[in-house]
Amino acid sequence: MAAPLTDSERRRQISVRGLAGLGDVAEVRRSFNRHLHFTLVKDRNVATPRDYFFALAHTVRDHLVGRWIRTQQHYYERDPKRIYYLSLEFYMGRTLQNTMVNLGLQNACDEAIYQLGLDLEELEEIEEDAGLGNGGLGRLAACFLDSMATLGLAAYGYGIRYEFGIFNQKIVNGWQVEEADDWLRYGNPWEKARPEYMLPVHFYGRVEHTPEGVRWLDTQVVLAMPYDTPVPGYRNNTVNTMRLWSAKAPNDFKLHDFNVGGYIEAVLDRNLAENISRVLYPNDNFFEGKELRLKQEYFVVAATLQDIIRRFKSSKFGCRDPVRTCFETFPDKVAIQLNDTHPALAIPELMRILVDVEKVDWDKAWEITKKTCAYTNHTVLPEALERWPVSMFENLLPRHLEIIYAINQRHLDHVAALFPGDVDRLRRMSVIEEGDCKRINMAHLCVIGSHVVNGVARIHSEIVKQSVFKDFYELEPEKFQNKTNGITPRRWLLLCNPGLADTIVEKIGEGFLTDLSQLKKLLPLVDDEALIRDVAKVKQENKLKFSAFLEKEYKVKINPSSMFDVHVKRIHEYKRQLLNCLHIITLYNRIKKDPAKAFVPRTIMIGGKAAPGYHMAKMIIKLVTSIGNVVNHDPVVGDRLKVIFLENYRVSLAEKVIPAADLSQQISTAGTEASGTGNMKFMLNGALTIGTMDGANVEMAEEAGTENLFIFGMRVEDVEALDQKGYNAREYYERLPELRQALDQISSGFFSPKDPHCFRDVVNMLLNHDRTPGSGPRRSSGTSHVRASSPATGPSRSTPETSGAWSPPTCRSHPPTSPGISPLPATACLLQGCFWRALRIVVVA
Repeated sequence: MAAPLTDSERRRQISVRGLAGLGDVAEVRRSFNRHLHFTLVKDRNVATPRDYFFALAHTVRDHLVGRWIRTQQHYYERDPKRIYYLSLEFYMGRTLQNTMVNLGLQNACDEAIYQLGLDLEELEEIEEDAGLGNGGLGRLAACFLDSMATLGLAAYGYGIRYEFGIFNQKIVNGWQVEEADDWLRYGNPWEKARPEYMLPVHFYGRVEHTPEGVRWLDTQVVLAMPYDTPVPGYRNNTVNTMRLWSAKAPNDFKLHDFNVGGYIEAVLDRNLAENISRVLYPNDNFFEGKELRLKQEYFVVAATLQDIIRRFKSSKFGCRDPVRTCFETFPDKVAIQLNDTHPALAIPELMRILVDVEKVDWDKAWEITKKTCAYTNHTVLPEALERWPVSMFENLLPRHLEIIYAINQRHLDHVAALFPGDVDRLRRMSVIEEGDCKRINMAHLCVIGSHVVNGVARIHSEIVKQSVFKDFYELEPEKFQNKTNGITPRRWLLLCNPGLADTIVEKIGEGFLTDLSQLKKLLPLVDDEALIRDVAKVKQENKLKFSAFLEKEYKVKINPSSMFDVHVKRIHEYKRQLLNCLHIITLYNRIKKDPAKAFVPRTIMIGGKAAPGYHMAKMIIKLVTSIGNVVNHDPVVGDRLKVIFLENYRVSLAEKVIPAADLSQQISTAGTEASGTGNMKFMLNGALTIGTMDGANVEMAEEAGTENLFIFGMRVEDVEALDQKGYNAREYYERLPELRQALDQISSGFFSPKDPHCFRDVVNMLLNHDRTPGSGPRRSSGTSHVRASSPATGPSRSTPETSGAWSPPTCRSHPPTSPGISPLPATACLLQGCFWRALRIVVVA
């Protein structure tokens, strides 16, 4: 008999009486055929595989809709505090399989599709990735939405419905070529347009000060059309909403211009307006691109805040007329989480609405704004902290510039009163940066206008307090917190690695899928030979499956019994793919020098996208592919070493490679990676970690024991000391023969015989301008790799490894969540020893 529900669990349950039951194979089959005929207007004679995917997607969506409506009814009836997660990125990936997993529909759909003579896995592969993100920032947002729905929190994700997401990456002659990611060209079965909630967003214009207040006049208007996507929790009947805004031109088509032949003029303004939601991260190397980026940031903020205030005023289900006019309770009912600085304009926009529109006193409006907003910082890299020219604000958002100046003046007056005479401190803490080109520091605006500021890993949060925002921390230390990033175990274990999930379920049950701390129940089984064999079998099956995928999609044949050494991240100097390249060349040279020496076969996979305007990142991709061309075709090396660049790395590809990985590379320079979540995904799927003491690696190493990860390189304090002393790469070049040989090969054109000087910029950077030392750590990196490829000297088999940094605990303890929700333990254990011994069976046996 099931245990009775607690009060909190009961409140989270959504009534589903009268809805179609889950797991009814016949009902799934009937619904599939109904949608094929009546939604797609096809029969089996003319239907394409894509039609079958859409019929299945609509079938699954039918099971969401009733729960989605009832969830919103539940929220309106209870009127809880609502969490609004504002992000320019939501890297959702594919939706079909995740929805089936969370609803518990996967087995029924699999059987129904099989009975129809189709293959579920083939249909899943047809779905386009919703690539509305560039990397960890957007994927974290997606995990948070999943986890908040699973926790039954009244949460909403707000972003932009980009017509073209992150570009599709093609590798042509070793170079990255960007192609448009037209992910909507076949339609999106999951979204629902809401034209009745379309809202105006204003740009440009002028500001008029009158005795009655301030008015923003003569503006250009763009309409924001909302598209809602359901976000189901894991088997709790909760379905939350992600609302994405699409830019539409107002209905003022210039018919006269069109009729007299001025077609271009008639549609020009319309196209310019709708460009706002056209593409994720337009190239901001020129003025128009910068202005479009700022327009995007204000567009999502302005539309979202209007929507939030509409919902706040109409708080009860069925009430269409405003019932709330007093904004003093606004922070009790609304929590706005700013995912990095991109939505920072929410602070002056909320002030504008409260002061100019709702006629709230400035001081009261500022108190409400601060209590409502919370800010997550995701980077310590100076170039990634947004700074906008004042002149651009003056033209595009004149009223907001006035508000920012007023906020800054009050802030500086407060600082001056506490630190009299400290002019330099005022300069450092100002939102307005003086100089030839005055700029607005958006990170400073976020810190000033939020009641909580959090970093995303403990070491990152310390850097935030002691370096990036040191002055602000001294002013308000209680404001700063740490919330280590996390992942959802539903997508990153149950969905992508069902074999391992089933193995764990057989031993300890399903509770770990919503509470990873329950993985500690595996500790007594650390020496269970049956479990070790089962884990090894799953890993080998995943490697065979991924090997077949590579052969089919990339036309590359690899040794599935080799060690899969995986380094998949956005391509960037601080991610140090170049350090990995130097190690690969060293391994190659060692094999060539002594071909008879024993060598654990290794397949090194590197994947990630370079920003279109980032020259050095594109050079790194070219170097990786060039090294691969030499290594992979050398008969002396054979299948002992292969180098593969994983083209067009994205969420759906991550779901394939992560379960197959043996070794996870997390090698950023200490103090540069805010957190990282890829490290957690690999660990959860049984990969061993080689890396530096950076980001979440630090907490992982503390939980698992540093002896159970392959840690190398400098700590943050060592990097700081080296910066003060001065990093001299040539010193390492002269002192380390293997490093010198590798760099000389790159420089001489060994890997680019048709263009010997191809990598001149790379070598020059490594020897003369390396901001993220890649040459110095080569030796300690190599030592760690030797340990990683030698199971006899690997981690203790009896020591547990952490893999419990997951998004529900972070969501439970995150600033905007409702009071009274206590965090679960931030870590939980998987068996390092079990995984290590399983890896030995897979790679060495």
